[in-house]
Amino acid sequence: MTEQTENSSTDATGGGGADGSGPQPEPIRFFGTTWVGHDGGYGLRRAGVAAGSLAAAVAGCLVLRFAYQGLALSDVGGFVNMLVVLIFAICSAVAFRKTWESFTRRPTGSASEDSLRSLKAIGFVGTLLAYFFRSLTEAPGEKLHRDEYETARTRHEKRRPPRKPKPRPRPRRK
Repeated sequence: MTEQTENSSTDATGGGGADGSGPQPEPIRFFGTTWVGHDGGYGLRRAGVAAGSLAAAVAGCLVLRFAYQGLALSDVGGFVNMLVVLIFAICSAVAFRKTWESFTRRPTGSASEDSLRSLKAIGFVGTLLAYFFRSLTEAPGEKLHRDEYETARTRHEKRRPPRKPKPRPRPRRK
């Protein structure tokens, strides 16, 4: 859990003890910490993310179609046209898969995520579709965050409380 989330979340969102100690939920993009209790307009946010990502994917497909028509008008040849379509299809499929996987587990190495950044940029339609399909059932990444949060809360509750100092012996009355 990050320092920012420890300070921004309250006990009303389900985190920590009465004094605010303990693990705090990590915010999710577009949802903050509303995923914990499904409050604060969670359903509307999910509908908004679904509609927004689908609309952006459709707009992206239209832009790609205009680009393809531009290639067709410039008469570059069938091989180049096929190559462009294949590149965008493959990049979109890989971007969809990697984005979908990121909703259920943390990336193992930062180097591999950095190397896939350009591929995900080319296959942005796949990323947007992954957001759309995931937001139909939950906030994208909610299961991962909920599992981590529940594990941290369980670990915190099992932790032994700090030891109290031994009481000083009372003076004897005479």
